[in-house]
Amino acid sequence: YVMLLTLSPYTPRYRDRVSPPGVMIRPYLNGFTIAFNVSQPDTWQPYVDNMHHFLAAYDDEVQEEKNIECVPGQYFIQGGNDSEEKKACQFKRSLLQNCSGMEDPTFGYSKGQPCILLKMNRIIGYRPGAGVPVSVDCKVQKGNESHLRSVDFYPGNGTFDLMYYPYYGKFTHVNYTSPLVAMHFTDVQRNYLVPIQCSLNGKGIINDLNSDRFLGRIIFTLRIGK
Repeated sequence: YVMLLTLSPYTPRYRDRVSPPGVMIRPYLNGFTIAFNVSQPDTWQPYVDNMHHFLAAYDDEVQEEKNIECVPGQYFIQGGNDSEEKKACQFKRSLLQNCSGMEDPTFGYSKGQPCILLKMNRIIGYRPGAGVPVSVDCKVQKGNESHLRSVDFYPGNGTFDLMYYPYYGKFTHVNYTSPLVAMHFTDVQRNYLVPIQCSLNGKGIINDLNSDRFLGRIIFTLRIGK
């Protein structure tokens, strides 16, 4: 009990061996298979609703009210006591462009070109990429590589800007919204189960550990019917 009293509720005592981040996707509904028929809105509407619900915190107006504009390309290091509230950088959903749900409220699902969002898990004090932004790429995990012909990434070329790091913890970084990379699958083979692996790439990233499919990568399946 006495030893517990010496621990800070704001930051871990030891941060010299921070684990690399895992990743997660949205929409997420009952597993990692995203299957729908373009001509049947009831099959893809739940994914669309899940996306809108998740991105509500990223609305431009919400971000402008709660968070500040930061300098891209560099870590946002904040000093002061551990207990001091930290500022958070704006991540507006408009940065996701075709996958923002603003111009196309169906996120491409009504056209058979679904958007999927990738998010890194939060790790207090972690500075990904050792000064170089971490990027994302996607490929067919097993099977015919030609089944995945085109993927667009937003924002930019699919990177997590350094300005959103480090994360200082939920007690002091109260308005922090995790940066996202949107993956727009614009040309996927129809009527096939297409297993896709999307991976983080950067210094210090581990994405090839067979015992952990969420460490630095994620595997999911797309099935787009007519």
